[in-house]
Amino acid sequence: MKRKRIFAFWIEQSKTGVRQNRAAAGKFLLSFLVGMAFFLMPVSYSGKITVPFDVFITMLRQSFPAQVEVYTFFVVLFGAVMSLLVRMLPALASRYRWLLDFRTSSTILFLRLIGLGLTIVLIAHLLPEAVYRAGIYHLIWKVLAVSVALIIPLGAIFVQLFVAYGGMEFLGTLAEPVMRPLFRLPGRAALDALTSWVGSYSVGLYLTRTVFLGGGYSRRQAFTLATCFSTVSIGFVGVICATLKLLPLFPVVLVLYFLSIVLLAFLLVRIPPISRIPDSYLHGKEERRNFREERDKPLLRRAWQRALKQAGTSPPFARLLPAAVADGFRLAGSIIGTIVAVGTVSLALAKFTPVFNYLGVPLIPVLKWWGIPQPQLVAPAVLVEITEMYIPALLVVDTPLVSRFFVAVLSTSQLIFFSSLGPMIIDMFREIPVKFSHLIVLFVLRSAILIPFLVVCLKLLQALNIL
Repeated sequence: MKRKRIFAFWIEQSKTGVRQNRAAAGKFLLSFLVGMAFFLMPVSYSGKITVPFDVFITMLRQSFPAQVEVYTFFVVLFGAVMSLLVRMLPALASRYRWLLDFRTSSTILFLRLIGLGLTIVLIAHLLPEAVYRAGIYHLIWKVLAVSVALIIPLGAIFVQLFVAYGGMEFLGTLAEPVMRPLFRLPGRAALDALTSWVGSYSVGLYLTRTVFLGGGYSRRQAFTLATCFSTVSIGFVGVICATLKLLPLFPVVLVLYFLSIVLLAFLLVRIPPISRIPDSYLHGKEERRNFREERDKPLLRRAWQRALKQAGTSPPFARLLPAAVADGFRLAGSIIGTIVAVGTVSLALAKFTPVFNYLGVPLIPVLKWWGIPQPQLVAPAVLVEITEMYIPALLVVDTPLVSRFFVAVLSTSQLIFFSSLGPMIIDMFREIPVKFSHLIVLFVLRSAILIPFLVVCLKLLQALNIL
């Protein structure tokens, strides 16, 4: 009888295990397919190639413009007020732990408050009319601020699908043989890069931050992803090509853009400032979510098993959803004020001062020596990308083909710009921490590497009669 009871027990356990595996497989496959389709499936919309997530955000902005702007204003107001409250009453942060997200340095607090003030005067049209004619209000508020206010909370929902139910572990395991030797990153980092490249760098940054806070990335790995792989989307590259009348060469631009990102990441992870960022985890290495490699199993089987293990241990999505939305809303409140403050000042410098013309003077003979036509117009475009990546295209729209092609690839690959990405990285990765000087140095290094690389590529394309 005892043997029969033991045998029955193991039979029941086996059936339970099968049911659990089926449930985990169902959760993984459903979340993976939904997330992949929403974030990564290319679709055509309004004459450009984009993804369903971008289409959804665009439709929200166009269908409910006034409501979305009111919502965005309250997000900025909430972030500034909470940040000030935590600074004035620090005991609140220990009592209400969600307020910890608003603790920050004096500099960032100042920028959030300035951002709130600028938001009010921009919306109320209290600034000189030249600011509005120059498009600063439209770009900073109606495009960047409103987009981030929608993208971060809504993107948080689908990020949780990937992270909680095994999508990241599945893709990460498959990408490990490439990501680790080339970029010194775990395989799961491929999803962060792919999300930015196909979808939005805002969601890519949120995904990186989520995994970093959960112990999945070290400080150096998170810094690498934020500064090397938070790229502009394919759709934006198409916008640049359309502006510069390069759509017939769009595939060539896209290939060179991709090669540039890969080359820069490969080189920059091996030199300062990235190599000097501590390779330490937020709460110690014990939170590192790696699995022992089972070398005797095929790679695809390992990826499948890791995905099922992750999906099987995650709570129902109904429990994850409120926390994901709340986290996205708090993060949006933290960073939009900074974007408005830094972005407005950066664009004002580019639009109303000759500072970038002066800074570009030393580049003119270099570009001329390398055979770039009209170097006096291209030189400022090389540097002005640090304010906003669309401005370089506007500066060279009437230059010869070679100059337009050069600026199209360069501006989309330089990556660091302070109308949005720079403030987001500084604010979202305070635990590293990311310094303003880090971003300036990386911008200079990226430009210094890209310019000769692209010159060689231009010569090759000209020799092949493509340009």
